[in-house]
Amino acid sequence: MVNKIFSDLGAAVAGIADGSTIMIGGFGNAGMPRELIDALIEQGAGDLTIVNNNAGNGDTGLAALLAAKRVRKIICSFPRQVDSHVFDALYRSGDIELELAPQGNLAERIRAAGAGIGAFFTRTSYGTQLAEGKETREINGRHYVLEYPIHADFALIKAHKSDRWGNLVYRKAARNFGPIMAMAASCAIVQVDQVVELGALDPEVIITPGIFVQRVVQIAERSS
Repeated sequence: MVNKIFSDLGAAVAGIADGSTIMIGGFGNAGMPRELIDALIEQGAGDLTIVNNNAGNGDTGLAALLAAKRVRKIICSFPRQVDSHVFDALYRSGDIELELAPQGNLAERIRAAGAGIGAFFTRTSYGTQLAEGKETREINGRHYVLEYPIHADFALIKAHKSDRWGNLVYRKAARNFGPIMAMAASCAIVQVDQVVELGALDPEVIITPGIFVQRVVQIAERSS
């Protein structure tokens, strides 16, 4: 019997090793899997490469992981904002490496990994510092930059509902990067508000099929 439900957060993040590449869902605070991040901090893995839309807000969630000095490198599109003081301090002191990717490129690089695409050309960033050292090509009179997929060992994702097979439904803006990150990671770990019986989810509203999900853990329900 297929059952991907884990008993607690600690069990869900077990086995994440030092040096892992981890995708973390969320657009700012919307859809960020805070409880999974806290469990990862407690678990102790370090020297991590994190892939996320931004570089943490305030002192919780991803920012807390950065503050714990567990992250060697972050790949993101929006590292600096009014409450990104944890990342700012680490970057200025040389304690974290940054790979900056335009948001569309970041999303497509993640999607490409899940779709089995070897690389793709995009007009975004051509002629800027972000394109330095990358292959470029003129196609139909326009200039493009070659970008490569981003693969991950693990993805930490927040969804609204799951069944024991790992089929996922998201809540509004909390959906953001979750679906493509689940496809791009070797092991997708998902925290959900509710676990429902098989058949309770309308197939027409399932966003992430269970084939892309390896671990699910239920937490107390709260708004995203």
